[in-house]
Amino acid sequence: MTILRNLKINLSCFGVRSLALFGSVARDEAKPDSDVDILVDLEPPLTFDRYMDLKFYLEEQLGTRVDLVNWKSLKPQVLENVEQELIYVA
Repeated sequence: MTILRNLKINLSCFGVRSLALFGSVARDEAKPDSDVDILVDLEPPLTFDRYMDLKFYLEEQLGTRVDLVNWKSLKPQVLENVEQELIYVA
């Protein structure tokens, strides 16, 4: 989480409006092979290239796999749980 907060300035280059952790990392239940679940809100237009550039950048900075999702991609049946776990870092 500290790494993400330190990257806040760089994240704006990708058009990040907000970025939050959820899942096992947010619950402090992550295992060594866990990915990092990140909910991101990007400024329009949302392009595949910009989305993937951000994902790869985060993976490089964090040194692990990142599951990057946006609000629209969250399934209704998991939305409530995700909202309860969110830890905003940007």
